[in-house]
Amino acid sequence: MRDRPAPRDLPVAILAGGKATRLGDIGKSIPKALVPVAGRPFLDHQLALLKREGVHRVVICAGHLGEQIRDHAGDGARYGLSLAYSFDGPKLLGTGGALRRALPLLGEVFFVLYGDSYLDLPLAPVVDAFVAAGKPALMTVFANHGRFDTSNVAFDGTHVRYDKRHPTPDMRYIDYGLGILTAPVLAGYGENEAFDLADVYAKLSAEGRLAGYEAKRRFYEIGTPASLAEADAYLRSRR
Repeated sequence: MRDRPAPRDLPVAILAGGKATRLGDIGKSIPKALVPVAGRPFLDHQLALLKREGVHRVVICAGHLGEQIRDHAGDGARYGLSLAYSFDGPKLLGTGGALRRALPLLGEVFFVLYGDSYLDLPLAPVVDAFVAAGKPALMTVFANHGRFDTSNVAFDGTHVRYDKRHPTPDMRYIDYGLGILTAPVLAGYGENEAFDLADVYAKLSAEGRLAGYEAKRRFYEIGTPASLAEADAYLRSRR
């Protein structure tokens, strides 16, 4: 990469392997990435946003009904992107395990994006913050104040203290759903080991190796029927 990399220099891993159990009947026959939102599969909205931000290459980490995602999106040509796929295999590997399995496709530095999140923010400043911090990972955060979920991040403008499992009262921020990782932070795990990205972030945070970037626009996600309705209304209003 150049000294000042751009979003096009980093592939994006989309974590799209979950079972969408909170969506009830909606997620039984199709993966969450293909749930209709504002008249299109949700993945289409995500890919259009990434294309807008200059991303060239996307790796979809798929699990539950993942073949449907590949059949729908193909090689990415119709989105103006290059798409590749990494499948969990016979057992679900969790968000961390799915990324570990995809490392051969991702390389040394990459974005990671949750497959149920629509994050309308510019990516270039996120890359700049990552480079300036000189740390092996970065988490984007949002000033949540308990609004959307339990706040689990303390952020001083540069460094992140994160603990999803044991949040403390001084935590006012939340994981926004986008990060930048380097391959070595995952290399110590087994290739087929199931683990959670949240635990990777917590370990890096405890070691003082997790940088942060504050997103100012709220996120939208489709994890529950209520949040799906919100995302649908937002994307229809933009259209």
